[in-house]
Amino acid sequence: MGTTTPPRTLAEALRARGDESLAGLLRARPDLLSPVPNDITQLATRAGTRASVVRALEHLDRFALQTAEALAVAPDPAPYDTLLALLTGDGEGDGDGRDDAGAAITAALPAALATLREQALVWGEDARLHLVRTARELLAPSPQHPSPTGLGPTVAEATAGMSPGRLQEILTAAGLPATHDPVSAVAALAGLFTDRTRMAELLDTAPVEALSVLDRLVWGPPYGEVTPNPAPPVQWLRDRGLLLPVSTRTVVLPREAALHLRAGRAHRVPEPVAPELVAAAERDPQAVDRAAAGQGFTALSTVEELLKLWNNGGPAILRAGGLSVRELKRAATALDVPENTAAFWIELAYTAGLLASDGETDERYAPTPAADEWLDLPAQDRWTHLATAWLAATRTSGLIGGQDAKGRALSALGPDLDRSAAPEVRHRVLELFASLPPGTAPDPQTLLARLRWERPLRTSRPGGPTAGSPASGQPSGDTSDLRSRIALWTANEAELIGITGRGALSSQARALLDEGPDAAAARLAPLIPEPLDHVLLQADLTAVAPGPLERPLADMLSVLADIESKGGATVYRFTPGSVRRALDAGRAASDLHAFLATHSRTPVPQPLSYLIDDVARRHGHLRIGAASAYVRCDDEAVLNEILADKRSATLRLRRLAPTVLAAQADPGSLLEGLREMGYAPAAESAEGDVLITRAGARRTPPRTPPAPVPEGPPVPDATLLTAAVRAIRAGDTAARAVNKEAPDTAASGSLPRTTPAETLATVQAAAMTGSAVWIGYVNADGAASQRVIAPVKVEGGFVTGYDHTADEVRTYPLHRITGVAELADEQTT
Repeated sequence: MGTTTPPRTLAEALRARGDESLAGLLRARPDLLSPVPNDITQLATRAGTRASVVRALEHLDRFALQTAEALAVAPDPAPYDTLLALLTGDGEGDGDGRDDAGAAITAALPAALATLREQALVWGEDARLHLVRTARELLAPSPQHPSPTGLGPTVAEATAGMSPGRLQEILTAAGLPATHDPVSAVAALAGLFTDRTRMAELLDTAPVEALSVLDRLVWGPPYGEVTPNPAPPVQWLRDRGLLLPVSTRTVVLPREAALHLRAGRAHRVPEPVAPELVAAAERDPQAVDRAAAGQGFTALSTVEELLKLWNNGGPAILRAGGLSVRELKRAATALDVPENTAAFWIELAYTAGLLASDGETDERYAPTPAADEWLDLPAQDRWTHLATAWLAATRTSGLIGGQDAKGRALSALGPDLDRSAAPEVRHRVLELFASLPPGTAPDPQTLLARLRWERPLRTSRPGGPTAGSPASGQPSGDTSDLRSRIALWTANEAELIGITGRGALSSQARALLDEGPDAAAARLAPLIPEPLDHVLLQADLTAVAPGPLERPLADMLSVLADIESKGGATVYRFTPGSVRRALDAGRAASDLHAFLATHSRTPVPQPLSYLIDDVARRHGHLRIGAASAYVRCDDEAVLNEILADKRSATLRLRRLAPTVLAAQADPGSLLEGLREMGYAPAAESAEGDVLITRAGARRTPPRTPPAPVPEGPPVPDATLLTAAVRAIRAGDTAARAVNKEAPDTAASGSLPRTTPAETLATVQAAAMTGSAVWIGYVNADGAASQRVIAPVKVEGGFVTGYDHTADEVRTYPLHRITGVAELADEQTT
C-alpha cells in the first residue's frame, strides 16, 4: 500500500497483505472462496460472518484457541504484553502448586498469534491487537454462555444499570472514598480489584467461608445462585462488590477480581506445547510387517467370503434402508466374527464398490461387476484397493447400533452413517503412527491427548468451553466426542485391515501414505504367501489346505466341501449335502474324482470316493418339475415311501401315475422339502433335462462406490488460489478506482458519464499508451457496473481490452459504455 499507517479495519489489514498471504488465508479457510469475493472489502466481510468464524475457530489447535480466548477477555485493542500476561500470569503465584510455564508460552505465542493473523481472526500490529468482532462475541462471557476461560463480565459490565446509591454502599464497605459519579465509582472498584496490594489487604479481612466461596467460582463458572437471605460469608462478598448481582437470585464474580485470584492467568492450564506421543511398545519392524501382511491377507479372505455368502443374492433391504439386525447377525455367524466386526467388513465392501443394491422390485444386496474384477487382481492390489477406499470413506461403521439425532437406530449399509471428519481423522492418526520410529506402537491415551490438542473439542455452541479444560466440567479422559471415537475406531480398523501390525504402522502402509498404492503393493507382494495348487485329503472326509489356494481350486473346493475351520490352515469337510451341491452345479462323479486326484498330495481316501459315488447314484433319481410341481421317479417304491412319510404332508402330494406325484408347492419348495427328508432330487426343465445351478450368477448392474461427503468446501489447488487472488485484487482495484476529475462520484459508486466522442477519444488514447481506464458499463439486461480495463484495440464500435475486474480479455460495445475516466495516479502504480 506504500504506507506505514496502521490498519484501521480488517479490510485494510487484508489489503496490506501480499498475494502469498492472501492465498494462505484462502487455503486455510476455503469457505471464503464460495463464491470468489468481488474485492477485499467483501472478503473481509465474509471472513467475519458467524458460520465462517465458527469453522475457523474449530480448526485451531489448543494453544491458538487459548490465545483467541484470552484476547476475547482482554481490552480491545490489546497490546501484545497484555495478551502475554493473560497467558503467563503476573508471576505472583496463586497457590495451586502448578509449575510456571511462562518460558514455553513466551516462545509459542508468536506462532499462535501468526496463525490467528493468517486466518484473519486477529488483525492489527502488536501494539493494537484486534480479535474480529464475531470471534469476540462467540468467545466472550455471558450469563447464558460462560467464557471458555471461566471468567465473568467486567465490573463495568456487571454494574451497568446499578443504582448510584448501591455503588456508594459497595465503595464504603470496600473502604474506598465515596463518589456520586457512577463512572468514577466503577473505575474505583475496578482499580481496587486490579491492585494486588490493596486487594490482598481486603481479602485478609474476609471470613474463611467467603474465601471458600471464591475458590469455587474463581476458575468458573463464575455464576452462582443465592437465596433472598444469603449466608453471612456471601453477604460479606456482596457488600464489597466481590460478588455482583446479575438477577434477583444470581451473582457473578467480576473478571478483575477473578484475575487477581488467578494470579492474572486467563487459563488454569495453558498448553503451549503439543502433548508428546508416548510409545507403548517397540517391536521388530520386520515382525510388524509380517503380522500386518498376515492380517491383510485375512482381510482379503473375509471380504471374499462375504461376497460368496451373498453371491446368489444377499439379504433384502429394509424399507428405511440398510441391513436388518437379523441379517447382520447371520453374516457375523457366517464370517465367524463379532457383529460390529461384520458390520465393518460389510461397510468396507460397500465403500470399495464391491457390494450394492440390485435395484430390483424385491431389492437385495449383491456383489457388483466390479467385485469380479477385484477378485481377478493380485492379492497385493486387492489389498491396496480396500485400504485406499477405507482411508477416503466418510461412512463410519462404528456408529452402527447407535441412534441418530431423532432416536432411530443406525443400521449397517443404512443412511446417516457419513461423518465428514472421518477421512481427516484417519489420515492424522496414521500420520502420528508414522511419526514414531518403525516398529513402535503408540500409547492410545497419548494419541487421543495429541488429537484433542490439535483440534480441541468444542461444545454444541461454538464458543462454549473447550472439552477437557477445567471450565468445561468434562474430564480430560472423556472420549464422548466424535473425533476421539473415530480415532479409536481407526486404530482398531487399521489392525483389522493390516495397515498396522501388532499396534505399529507397517512399511507397506507407510508406502501407501507417502508414495501411493503402487509402492504399497510392491512392498506387500513379497510378504504374501504364494497360492497353493494342492490340498491334503484325509480319511475322516476332510481336506486340509496348508495355505492360500489358487482361485480355481478354492472356488471349486468351496462348492464341493464346507469350510469347517479357518486359520493358518483351512479345513474343509465333505458331506452328502456339499457333494450334492457340486453335482447340482453340473459336475459328474467322474469329474469330482478326477479333480480330487489332481489336486491332492495324498491318495484319495476310500470313504470319500464311496461318498461321491453314493450321492451321485441317488442324485437325479427323483425329478422335480413344474405342474405347479411334480415328482417323477422310475422306482414306484420310492414314491410310495415319500407318500407314506408324515414329513411330506406339508407338500400336499398326490399320485398322478405310478411314477409321478403332483404337489401344490412350488418346485423350489418341493426340492428343498425332499432334500430335508434325506432324498437327493434334481430339478428338470420342461423338456425333461436336468437343470444345472450355476454359482455366482447374480450381480447388480454396474455401480459406482458411494461418494465421500466432504467436510466443508474442498481445499483449493495452487492454480485456483492464484486466479482467485488476482480476481480479488482486480475487483478491489475496480471498486476503489478514483476518477481524477470527479473523485466524489467514484467514491459514491456512481457510473462515470462522458459523451460518445469523449469516450471514443479516451479509450483510443489508452490503447495507444497501454494505460488502464475506468469505465461505466450497462449490459444487455440493464445491469450497471464499474470496471477497470486496459484497451488494446478499438474498431467497429467495439473496444477490446484486458478487464482487471473479471481478470480476462473482453470486448465491449462502445454504445453500452456510459462514460470513461483515467485512473488516479495512486491507482495506476
